[in-house]
Amino acid sequence: MPLLEISKITKYFGFPALSNVDIQIQEGDRFGLIGPNGSGKTTLMNIITGLLAADGGKILFKSEDISSLPAYKRARMGIARTFQVPKPFNSLSVVDNLSVPLRNANQAKEKVDSLEILRLLRIDSKAEAKPGELTQIELRKLELARALVQNPTLLLLDEAMAGLTGVEIDEMLKILENLSEQGISILMIEHIMKAVMSFSRKIVVLNAGMKIAEGRPEEILNNKEVERAYLGE
Repeated sequence: MPLLEISKITKYFGFPALSNVDIQIQEGDRFGLIGPNGSGKTTLMNIITGLLAADGGKILFKSEDISSLPAYKRARMGIARTFQVPKPFNSLSVVDNLSVPLRNANQAKEKVDSLEILRLLRIDSKAEAKPGELTQIELRKLELARALVQNPTLLLLDEAMAGLTGVEIDEMLKILENLSEQGISILMIEHIMKAVMSFSRKIVVLNAGMKIAEGRPEEILNNKEVERAYLGE
């Protein structure tokens, strides 16, 4: 059975933001979700995590229907995410920023060591710093740490490498590959094509709220409909 099964998901904002989208993510998947701006990628991620309610369709996680569950219950089941724009608690230290999602984590789960997460991401030296003192990549790592501290089974990344340099992107990709090797399934929204193509084993393409392609990275690169979606006729 798939880890996550998205079936016929539909969402309207006065217009069809998503139309009958189907996706299956298996345990251990490294999954890319791409498409032009406004294609519905973040809307779909918000629906998966429970920040938005779908107008139609169903979501199964670990074979359980979570379509009507609130976001915090989905998080406790093992779904965690990052956001396009990191919004840390600027009055708290880096390590104390992890205490908020940690409190919301399911107490039955194995307790996660906040400092160990920071060490994994190589920002433990900034544990007592305030977010305003961090570089762009350190802020991105803090955003990732706030998701990892929830001990997720499925990690959703919304443009986790936006604003980073080429060297910093390579560093983040190595971190994500390490997380994947530890058994975390990853769904990545990313506009940096080199990053998403090198990391993902399977990619889904959305355009105007509809799924127009799915396949291995090399298949997506050679797909004429995907090329038209990005470049036009």
